[in-house]
Amino acid sequence: VKVKIPFGNKYLDAIFSVPAKTLTHGVILTHGAGGDMNFPQLVSLADYLASHGVLCLRFTCKGLNVAYRARAYKAVVEYLKLSDDYKLSGVFLAGRSMGSRAAASVIRQLSQDGDDDFIQGLVCLSYPLHRPKLQSKLRDEDLLFIRCPVLFVSGSADEMCEKQLLEDVVSKMKAPKKIHWIDKANHGMAVKGRTTDDIMEEINTQVFSWLTENIELKHK
Repeated sequence: VKVKIPFGNKYLDAIFSVPAKTLTHGVILTHGAGGDMNFPQLVSLADYLASHGVLCLRFTCKGLNVAYRARAYKAVVEYLKLSDDYKLSGVFLAGRSMGSRAAASVIRQLSQDGDDDFIQGLVCLSYPLHRPKLQSKLRDEDLLFIRCPVLFVSGSADEMCEKQLLEDVVSKMKAPKKIHWIDKANHGMAVKGRTTDDIMEEINTQVFSWLTENIELKHK
């Protein structure tokens, strides 16, 4: 289902992947600095989640400034929260690369505003912890503030997320967290000798099982 989401005096293009059965939870998903919501990894994840009963709303926002991307993301969260078509009891924010930074920033803002009951967790695909070869300056400030569950899915050879550095940051986080390493994958989640479909299957099943664990914990 294609929708246009109001954002300031513009609209963001977005697509709902809607499950066949009644839904309680959703995932909002966005892309990295390049590309848009039709990036193959996002389409694959959205289809997988919807086929397993989780609503997925993915959107395009082309800005290259994280603060701008975060404002756009916040507008999408508000839109879904107020939606009459889909009454959800909670939503997980997810993004790839820069999109995951924007998602983390939104969660931090909403928790500081005391308005984060709707947000159930954060999924970071290829979180860009630092610029390539610039490991002295980490983009970890939002992560350290977050309290809701966080899943990182990263390549062990990601040039923007050195494995040991992410593990160090994660050990300092106060939130419940998990890292799933895709062995030998780079920032684009490519691995020599493995097909894209095979890697996507690994990512999709990891994300889905983590979501279900966290939804079940909430309802125990």
